Amino acid sequence: MIIKLNKNISDSQKEQIHSALKVEGVAFSEISPSDGDIIIAKGRAGLGTNFLNDLAGIEELTPDKTSFKLVSRENHPEDTLVKVGPVTIGGERIVVISGPCAVESHEQTLSIAKEIKKYGATILRGGAFKPRSSPYSFQGLEEDGLKILADVREETGMPIATEMTAPSQADMMMKYVDMIQIGARNMQNFELLKCVGALNKPVMLKRGLSATIEEWLMSAEYIMAGGNTQVVICERGIRTYEPYTRNTLDLSAIPIVKNLTHLPILIDPSHATGIREKVAPMARAAIAAGADALMIEVHNNPAQAASDGAQSLFPEQFGKLMRDIYVIAPVVNKQVDFGYLEKSDVIDSTDKSDGQKLKAVFQGAMGAPDHKASRQYFGEDVELSPLNSTRQVIEHVTDGKSDYGLIPLEHSMSGSVHENYDLVIENKLHIIGEITLRIEYALAAAKGVTSAQITSVTSSPTAFHHCDKYMETRNDWQLLYAQDTATAANQVEQCKDKTSATITTKEAADMYGLEIIEEGIETSPRNYTRFAVIAKEQQSHGPKKKSSIIYQTPDKPGALLKTLSIFAEHNVNLLKLESRPVDGRPWEYMFYVDIEAAADDDSFSPVLDALKEHTDYLHILGVY
Repeated sequence: MIIKLNKNISDSQKEQIHSALKVEGVAFSEISPSDGDIIIAKGRAGLGTNFLNDLAGIEELTPDKTSFKLVSRENHPEDTLVKVGPVTIGGERIVVISGPCAVESHEQTLSIAKEIKKYGATILRGGAFKPRSSPYSFQGLEEDGLKILADVREETGMPIATEMTAPSQADMMMKYVDMIQIGARNMQNFELLKCVGALNKPVMLKRGLSATIEEWLMSAEYIMAGGNTQVVICERGIRTYEPYTRNTLDLSAIPIVKNLTHLPILIDPSHATGIREKVAPMARAAIAAGADALMIEVHNNPAQAASDGAQSLFPEQFGKLMRDIYVIAPVVNKQVDFGYLEKSDVIDSTDKSDGQKLKAVFQGAMGAPDHKASRQYFGEDVELSPLNSTRQVIEHVTDGKSDYGLIPLEHSMSGSVHENYDLVIENKLHIIGEITLRIEYALAAAKGVTSAQITSVTSSPTAFHHCDKYMETRNDWQLLYAQDTATAANQVEQCKDKTSATITTKEAADMYGLEIIEEGIETSPRNYTRFAVIAKEQQSHGPKKKSSIIYQTPDKPGALLKTLSIFAEHNVNLLKLESRPVDGRPWEYMFYVDIEAAADDDSFSPVLDALKEHTDYLHILGVY
């Protein structure tokens, strides 16, 4: 059974519970996950819970309903977030672990690490202990390999993951690595599972070659029962009769596991397929199916790799895959953050004399799309606060009350939010990052309300506009306006009116206890909002790949064409070109340009110099 203790339980109450278990001859252990202490009782068959009913300090008793108790989502509804150095697995940012199958040398490992970090990998993997089918195959560099990994971590800032094959390696793992991998062959090595369960290190548990999902989760239960709650489970393909791939990647395991357990799931398409050309399609499919993370093998010279060269991507292939995943991720409400590690460095190195977190503000209530975009951009390490308007967001950043602000710049259905561009320019702020969020809308109301009962609907003007086709057939509803969809959901929940509903997001409906009546009611499934992250000073949370520029040309024929030819002559790719009337000066226009280049780089100076010669006004809004 599982015994969840009250957070304010006294020592004497806990001792009484321990004594009662001992009297019944029940073996037990105690762990402390994030939501309070838990006692795991390993008792006799058929033992009831009546002997504990009268004891104080117990919040909840869970008898043996499932084989896996601690792993089960039934006993832990919230998703578990696993922290590997500065990287969080299981959140709203896709984590990609990458590197060579085996550590071969310091030069090789460092070279690959720099390449994969450039393309967006956040954790470096490399085998130092290699369990192989043949005793004559390369078995790894052992502790020397771990030392190389630790050295490369110091040079690149990437946390490292590597495989542990025996309990005797525990001290080395604690000394050198950030995440321990339990390989497929060791999934049911119970002494090894008990060992890593006692270690204070995140664990990646690979599914065995022929293991059922229940057997896989039971192995995770061994680790958690030992006290280690930081577990990521890894699907790496199972053995079937199919000869065209090394294994059969069980993508159906993703939604099944997501339903059964709160632990994050990682997919390893490299070992699953064993064939380089099959890795990228399976990686893309895994993200679309809802995986939290990927593990991709990369080698700069696969033909000469000491291990598994045939399944290792070249660095350029890995870069292309990361761009694909970046496009796919927003569809499943996640993001690929190319500046993840650099952003963490900025957050960690910022001197806060009062010891508080960095602060970011956004417009709207908790649960609104702006809040979700802020979470996906900043993660868990920045304090997020809602404000009533975009102007307030701008003011907070300008006055130094907040370190960052997040504002919408462009809607895929309704175009640019020009007034927000104006506010950034007026207050001399800088765009330092961006994030694109897919916006999905749902009709929600109090539990039990049906669409036939609804007479009024509350939402934001933007949401009504984005759901205009849906609303056309419901012209008998009274429309009530709120500042954002989360505020609308809160208002409907507060009013307790069985005739009221809201158009909101699923997250806001869940947050405010509403029931979804109909999902996916936005007019276009390609409904995205592009948000900008703003700050007082120009900075970068990652590689500078893009710039936003605004300029005004003289009022004469061919003026705009001359500026565009400058970009063409210098081979600069334009991502956006838009004209905007100059405020207070009728029939005069500014041009907003997004380019695929770092405008503050010395190599870009000739382009800027040429643009200045052919413009009356030029301003760099941001480089990010």
